[in-house]
Amino acid sequence: MKRLLFLLLILYTSLAFSQMYNPVKWKTQVEKISDSEYNLISIATIEEGSHLYAQNIPEGGPIPTEFNYHNDNNDYTLIGNTSEEEGITVNDAVFEMEIKYFENTAVFKQKVKLINAIDKITGSVLFMACDDEKCTPPTDFELVFILNESKKAASENTNKQIEIDSNKTNHLLYGMSSDDIIKPTTSCGNEVENLNVTSSNSSLWRIFGLGFLGGLLALLTPCVFPMIPLTVSFFTKNSSENKGSGVSKALLYGFFIFAVYILLSVPFHLLDSVNPDILNEISTNIWLNIIFFLIFVFFAFSFFGYYELTLPSSWTTKTTQGENTGGLVGIFFMALTLAIVSFSCTGPILGSLLAGSLTADGGAWELTAGMAGFGVSLGLPFALFAMFPNMMNALPKSGGWLNTTKVILGFLELALAFKFLSNADLVAHWNVLKIEPFLILWILIFAGLALYLFGKIKFPHDSPIKKLSFSRITGGVLVASFVIYLASGFRVNKDTNTFKSLTLLSGLAPPVGYSFLYPNECPNNLDCFKDLKEGLAYAKKANKPIIIDFTGLACVNCRKMEEHVWPDSTIDNYLRNDYVLISLYVDDKKELPETEKIYVKRVDGGVRKLENYGHKWAHFQTEFFQSNSQPYYVLLDSNGKKVLNTPMPYTPDAKEYAAFLECGLKVFNE
Repeated sequence: MKRLLFLLLILYTSLAFSQMYNPVKWKTQVEKISDSEYNLISIATIEEGSHLYAQNIPEGGPIPTEFNYHNDNNDYTLIGNTSEEEGITVNDAVFEMEIKYFENTAVFKQKVKLINAIDKITGSVLFMACDDEKCTPPTDFELVFILNESKKAASENTNKQIEIDSNKTNHLLYGMSSDDIIKPTTSCGNEVENLNVTSSNSSLWRIFGLGFLGGLLALLTPCVFPMIPLTVSFFTKNSSENKGSGVSKALLYGFFIFAVYILLSVPFHLLDSVNPDILNEISTNIWLNIIFFLIFVFFAFSFFGYYELTLPSSWTTKTTQGENTGGLVGIFFMALTLAIVSFSCTGPILGSLLAGSLTADGGAWELTAGMAGFGVSLGLPFALFAMFPNMMNALPKSGGWLNTTKVILGFLELALAFKFLSNADLVAHWNVLKIEPFLILWILIFAGLALYLFGKIKFPHDSPIKKLSFSRITGGVLVASFVIYLASGFRVNKDTNTFKSLTLLSGLAPPVGYSFLYPNECPNNLDCFKDLKEGLAYAKKANKPIIIDFTGLACVNCRKMEEHVWPDSTIDNYLRNDYVLISLYVDDKKELPETEKIYVKRVDGGVRKLENYGHKWAHFQTEFFQSNSQPYYVLLDSNGKKVLNTPMPYTPDAKEYAAFLECGLKVFNE
């Protein structure tokens, strides 16, 4: 239990600290003993005030340091275990045990004997470090031990222990270094100074609202709705004797439901803190998007009633046993049991929140906001009805309408599935699921939903329909109207020579320029560059300011900006005539030339290898502008060296965005 609490503390600190806490740096050395025997030496340099845990920690303690040596071809054998220095041993008050750790430096040695002639040995170390206030999450670091010094320079070393000259690599990649960039000093554009905060908060509240709506939908499913009166009666059965106790337990029950769903998002903050780009990597991974597509189709047919999704029965058994503990622990296990037994209905909705957040720009924080909204809407009714039992009389009785809700959700899941297939198609440049087939598929899906609501289509668990209810007729008419709305997406915008974008599908459907009939390379048929050096060269020649558009092929908010803000006449004029537009796609999986596949430093002190153009532009954004969210707009002078005003994130207000562009142009002209 103490170790669990300690891990929760780690998770909390990973949420609480926005800056990377990375107090341990690793380097390697090799000590030759004989022609076939070597000592592999790993040296940890630890920041003052922090400590690194030893390899052997008693069970129930913190995460120990662990070494792993890669030997797939059996080129060598390990002799004994990895040794370590004496370190410091203390009686830890939290864990109530003796724990060994290291301060300042720590040296670890592993003796090996070669079987085959090799030039290097690779491995990794998993470790955790703490100071008095916070801890790193368990972190994995790759180690490379060069055995043949004569081949060290030519070795394909990971560079993780080689000093990387950031200025040199940046000049190679971008033709300049971050030191060349002059930050904005003008007061112009103060009206947009706080947009980073306000837009971020707005996005989180929006996803919270979507999560809240998802929780309400989950309440109206056969897995959850019938449990409301059963659970409420449990808390109110003794209310005549101790009403205050029953109400407080009900409130705790509602809170623990909320907490269960919040905890589900915590591991993604760990991922985000270890690697700031990892959620972007996940969201734009081609095969992962295909997996999401298949999962959503699977979820859809579960909602249609062809099979049920259930978690292992042993999980329910264990949580039910925990309910007998009583007190706070018992109430927590009651909430956990609800989450498990209702999974067949809540799982697809939670999957939608998970996948939607990973493909959004707020990453882990948006997932937390969505889970918070879901947990609040699911837990609040249980608490309210326990406090005010008479409200139960206003609830409708269970019936066929619950299954109807599930089937409707099934159609929605099926439609959303094609969003992820579209992501994979865009990132992989397959040129298959363009805007035309996507709209046709959605029209077919929602036409099917309209027919279902009108009673023309039935699914396995549907009750016989003797007469269409007012709600089904109304719903059918609304869905049929939405089908007509989808069909209007085939109208052509003569000004841009593209299909007219549909506001409700912005970010869900492929870009309107990704088309068989009306293709265009840049949004709204603007002139744009997708290579930084080419764009900079043109801007210098034309003596025009630059707008760098950090965007993504699968970026929802990027599409919203391009399709609903950029077409504004004032903004379009600025982008078309006054600025040189350079669009850099941070999720483009197209491979870099071999000469540019190099290791670079992360802003948090780690390193990464650039494999594709997405990596290159993501590194450029974080290295030069300390931001890793998209869209992100930076205005530069024609030399690409001076930032004209404060860069701007997602800003759906056209007036604010126009003011941002006007401000940059004014500074440039002055």
